[in-house]
Amino acid sequence: MVRIVGIDPGTKTFDVVALEDNAIKVERSFDTPLIASNPQVLVEAVDALNPDYVVAPSGYGVPVTFGDNVLDARRFAVEVLLLSTEEDISAGVRSGEVGIWVYDALAKVVSHLVSRYGGKTLFLPAVIHLPTIPRYRKINKIDMGTVDKLASTFLAVYEVSEKYGYDTNRVNIVVAELGYGYTATIAVKNGVIVDGVGGTYASTGMLTPGAVDFEVVVGAKTWKRWDVFHGGVLYGTELRELDEIIRRFENGEEPYASMFKAFIEGVVKDINRMIVSTPGADMAVLTGRHGKNAKIAKYIGDLLKDVEVVTLRGLKGASKAKEAAQGYAAIGEGIVGTWFKDLVKYMGVESSCGASVDYVIHPRAREFVARVRKAYIETVRRPKLCNEA
Repeated sequence: MVRIVGIDPGTKTFDVVALEDNAIKVERSFDTPLIASNPQVLVEAVDALNPDYVVAPSGYGVPVTFGDNVLDARRFAVEVLLLSTEEDISAGVRSGEVGIWVYDALAKVVSHLVSRYGGKTLFLPAVIHLPTIPRYRKINKIDMGTVDKLASTFLAVYEVSEKYGYDTNRVNIVVAELGYGYTATIAVKNGVIVDGVGGTYASTGMLTPGAVDFEVVVGAKTWKRWDVFHGGVLYGTELRELDEIIRRFENGEEPYASMFKAFIEGVVKDINRMIVSTPGADMAVLTGRHGKNAKIAKYIGDLLKDVEVVTLRGLKGASKAKEAAQGYAAIGEGIVGTWFKDLVKYMGVESSCGASVDYVIHPRAREFVARVRKAYIETVRRPKLCNEA
């Protein structure tokens, strides 16, 4: 049996799972601030699991890449997987921004994994890298769902296909990942991902403001890399406990009522946006930290028409690991093993290509796009560019 260890670098926790065949054998969860301050904790946890392969944190994604093809792990992590710079990370760490500490920790973990496991390390694509999404839906987008959102969607397609006797072609759903920091909605048509809206392009999340009026962007003029972690529900309410926000919402207290309504209605609007891309969808699958909150599921269900709202059971043996960690490991198993091999191929994961910035056409972003593309080409042996022919 092949043991695959998957790592989901969440905003609230880092989840680690060990997968053998189609069952989770080990689950570990670490508070993100702990990993941010001491990434060696995560490194030692992974090493202790004696993996055959490690599916590494992959951030904004990259075409399927094995560690022995990574030429400069630190630069690869910082500039390609995190779309950042050393200057951004250094400034964020000095300012005490936990979100940027996580970036720094992730880069250190990636460097260790590549050094320690080489070709046994695996990096995965994000939604935008998939060939199943038409090019016109990718224009001026980067985050259509980061790697963790793709991983959760992979798990959802696998589980929902059970009701059809694993006839993946019959799966038409929208996956809504409701994370501690970000939300994302992914459209699945006939078992493949055809559209997505994620992170700072989706509606208001718990930490992130989501899609921001461009007038706000040009008015504020100067932004920092870590501003993506500010402006969401937790900042609008100045609370950190979702259950308390819901309680005050139900009592009609402001600003809690408006902030929570913005969150719920935003998720529903994003789900409906995705139904345009998969009109046969009759199911919204909620994943992520807040996806299993019964009240959130109820309020989302109240606003959706003719769409069943469900959550996932997860892989056999899973009890606490989030869907993304399970999906990370399952995709990795499908690439190097046999159990999920057919689904990985069917969903086009191995045919992923390009850099996550390839579809940005705004002239102001030219230098940014060129820098990330250059970093991808220079840090990976045999980069998988799109439309090379």
